[in-house]
Amino acid sequence: MIEMKNIRKSFGTNTVLKDVSITIHGGEICALIGENGAGKSTLMNILGGVHQMDSGDILIDGQRVRFTTPAQSLNAGIAFIHQELNLINDLPIFENMFIGRELKDRWGRLDLARMYEATEDIFERMNIEIDPNTMVRELDASYKQIVEICRAIMMDASVIIMDEPTTSLTEPEIKRVFQMMRTLRDQGVGIIFISHKLGEVIEICQRYLVLRDGILVAEGKVADVTTDDLARFMVGHEMKIDRLTREKRIGKEVLRLENFTHAHAFRDINLSIRAGEILGVTGLLGDGRSELFQTVFGADSALAGTMFLEGEPVKVTSTEQALQLGIGYLPRNRKENGILKDLDVLENASIVTWPLFAKRGVIDAERHQEVFQSHRRELDITLQSVNDAIHTLSGGNQQKVVLAKWLAANPKLLILDNPTQGVDVGAKEEIYAIILKLAEEGMAIVVLSSEAQEVMRLCDRALVMYHGQIQGEVQDASMTEHEIMRLATGGVVEAV
Repeated sequence: MIEMKNIRKSFGTNTVLKDVSITIHGGEICALIGENGAGKSTLMNILGGVHQMDSGDILIDGQRVRFTTPAQSLNAGIAFIHQELNLINDLPIFENMFIGRELKDRWGRLDLARMYEATEDIFERMNIEIDPNTMVRELDASYKQIVEICRAIMMDASVIIMDEPTTSLTEPEIKRVFQMMRTLRDQGVGIIFISHKLGEVIEICQRYLVLRDGILVAEGKVADVTTDDLARFMVGHEMKIDRLTREKRIGKEVLRLENFTHAHAFRDINLSIRAGEILGVTGLLGDGRSELFQTVFGADSALAGTMFLEGEPVKVTSTEQALQLGIGYLPRNRKENGILKDLDVLENASIVTWPLFAKRGVIDAERHQEVFQSHRRELDITLQSVNDAIHTLSGGNQQKVVLAKWLAANPKLLILDNPTQGVDVGAKEEIYAIILKLAEEGMAIVVLSSEAQEVMRLCDRALVMYHGQIQGEVQDASMTEHEIMRLATGGVVEAV
């Protein structure tokens, strides 16, 4: 059992944790939830030895401990699996399992045979059918998660902290990781599950802890609550689930695709979107929607078909050309494709428009500062300084910065691929309001989303894809979660 008692932590004048006390038991999966900036990561970084608390106590089975390094936490049986997995793609699995603690023979050489056998043993114990010789780059996201979990088990971890482990996973991959988590729970391992996906919390967790503004505001058994209850605990008020409305002024056609076909990701796509319209495109992950609109944006090429922009046929062969034509694309995975972690906030917010605002090849820093400050006010981006590293912002504010860089380019068509992925429920509502305002101002917006509720609340109509094709269109009365799922799993459009 791990107890964290009366934990307090401040960074400068900002008090992040205010007298937080929690308990984690072995053999349970406990959710730790809260909005971005609530203090979840700071609390877990204290438990993981990354940060040191200002005051409070940590007890493991009644014994007081204090961690000043991650190694001390790990040696005490606590493993932290971060959202950005710490694996090396160009090494096989069994070598990744021993990074930093390699086994060596009596001559000081790497004992590859023993490392392979130890990996094989742990895989057998966890019922994982995969060759330890497999290169990590050949694994899908779920198996990378599983390798990280097995590495933690090999280090004799009795508590595993999992930070947003399903963010980039498909439904089958999530089920695979959940099965692994249940196996660990049954073997007495405690798991702290940090997630914004409240449906998953209900499915996999036995207990929940909710932080808000650095305070533990709710805890209890998951069996006693609903996702609506958890959302209310997180934000402090009832969450809206009604359809969002705006003043609609639908204008001329902005984008049309005719028989648009890719070598393998999608085929025979026909669609149209007009100025001021919010078009949803949904389905199950792997349905081809991201590849379709990456091709529209010039990141890939079509095998056949025609693309029209404002009635004129165009062939977009690069993202630079797409930008010049007035097309913007906010990518699915913010951490990998949306931000540059080594640059500051202003650099991230202006990178798209460097070539647009440059003077004789020289970046116009003053102009970029002026444009960003305008969007900062418009999007209500919370930050200390534009020169702070982008990763110091909460997930919701990072996403707003990514959105700001595209607004600076003033696109006619803005493609948003899972625009609220990895942000909390409060930040979602703020991003929805921004999208509605942009549509009101006449921008054509495409929202790619796996969340039926998001599509239903936000979009005027939605196209449902299945195996690279448009399976059907839903709007008004037909835009229901049941109908979207029926089409996404291969059902045909019902005759009216």
